[in-house]
Amino acid sequence: MSTAGYSVVAVTAVVVATLAVGAYGWRFSRTTSDFFVASRTVRPALNASAIGGEYLSAASFLGVAGLVLAFGTEMLWYPVGWTAGYLVLLVLVAAPLRRSGAYTLPDFAESRLESRGVRRLSALLVVAIGWLYLMPQFQGAGIALAATTGTGPWLGGVLVATVVLVNVLFGGMRSITFVQAFQYWLKLTALLFPLLFMVTIWLGDGGVSPASTGTTPGDSWESPLAGTGDHQLYTTYSIIIATFFGTMGLPHVVVRFYTNPDGAAARRTTLFVLALLGLFYLLPPVYGGLGRLYAPDLIASGNTESVVLELPSRMLAGTLGELLSALTTAGAFAAFLSTSSGLTVAVAGVISQDGLGRRLGGVRAFQAGAVVAVLVPLGLALLAEGVGVARAVGLAFAFAASTFCPLLVLGIWWRRLTDAGAIAGMLVGGGCAGAAVIATLLGVTPTGWPGALLAQPAAWTVPLAFLAMVGVSLTTPRRVPRHTARTMIRLHTPEAVQLDRGVLPR
Repeated sequence: MSTAGYSVVAVTAVVVATLAVGAYGWRFSRTTSDFFVASRTVRPALNASAIGGEYLSAASFLGVAGLVLAFGTEMLWYPVGWTAGYLVLLVLVAAPLRRSGAYTLPDFAESRLESRGVRRLSALLVVAIGWLYLMPQFQGAGIALAATTGTGPWLGGVLVATVVLVNVLFGGMRSITFVQAFQYWLKLTALLFPLLFMVTIWLGDGGVSPASTGTTPGDSWESPLAGTGDHQLYTTYSIIIATFFGTMGLPHVVVRFYTNPDGAAARRTTLFVLALLGLFYLLPPVYGGLGRLYAPDLIASGNTESVVLELPSRMLAGTLGELLSALTTAGAFAAFLSTSSGLTVAVAGVISQDGLGRRLGGVRAFQAGAVVAVLVPLGLALLAEGVGVARAVGLAFAFAASTFCPLLVLGIWWRRLTDAGAIAGMLVGGGCAGAAVIATLLGVTPTGWPGALLAQPAAWTVPLAFLAMVGVSLTTPRRVPRHTARTMIRLHTPEAVQLDRGVLPR
């Protein structure tokens, strides 16, 4: 059997296993709460695996290795930032957000600021971020399937969208939790097992350093703060800001903390997640480094994101190499499926509550929202080309950091935040970051500082959003919500103490 044949079998196995695990969860999905937040009964270990499954997307599985292959060690800031973002989330947001009792980010925004206007704007931003993040998942699925089987670039995205819709429509969050936990461990295995063979071969060849290959003119492999682009130091710091602070604004990340039983469980979940992410992110950069030695032609062709899929068969001849490449293809599809599932649940929850809830209500509104949540970014993915998977995800992080990060941090820790300030901050940060994202997607690439500022906007859009939110709040003190004191007590008081004092019903 050829490499393409093994890859088809591997993808089929992942699809069947995903549907089977999802079907197991369908039995427990009955109520609206099951579909939205798994009735808030997911324990830390299972939830951490599920978060790892949905968070480690196409950008993590394929994009990191491709970026390291193309640009060197400076790209390691992406996995560092994506992991450290959970540390920021743990310290500032995890437990208070769970205690808010919300189902979605718009729920939190409305309950904290007592404003329908803030809720409506938050709902629009959740949908925008979700679609911006879903688009590269579908594109990555097309790249992976085309690279390994020779099919059209559209087929992978359509396949992922179909499987995700089936699981979400029938099982919601309850079903997706089991699917994503399974897929985290599949992705880890799919990277680790082939890497053991490839590192053995590399050591047998004398352990040549990737820095000595000279595959890229002006290469700066050994310096994580320098590169070949303009204003690279600014770019590095902007990536750090986007990834550190964008994590808490991603709807599929935040909604996971609503599924924990309480705030203490949310904190334990985050600690487990940090360990799981740290373990996983040790692996993709090694693929990028080995790719410089054994697949340098991918740099010249611009097809660097396929290095994870192609490297095993290049380094190991015969059936073993083909089987290991098929295994990485299976892991890649698990990445697309798990992340797309989480994003679909998050976006569908917002669309159903804030767009379709009054007409359909309950589970039917959620299911209709899931269809809309998938079809729009699938169409965009089929139309848009030329934007790398990791780069598109990086833009989604910058947009999230410029909108929901200020809202969550100030909403949880600053009593004087007003609805007018929140709206102003999200409009300023989201407007500036959104303009940069649109310019990048349209291929607008000026040189010098304008190009650097558009390509990586977080370093200036995040401070602008905070300043606008604080400044407008200070000028509108009469708009501080009437029940702010009660809300802040609920956010910052452990559940056991709240029960003893009657803050929560027994």
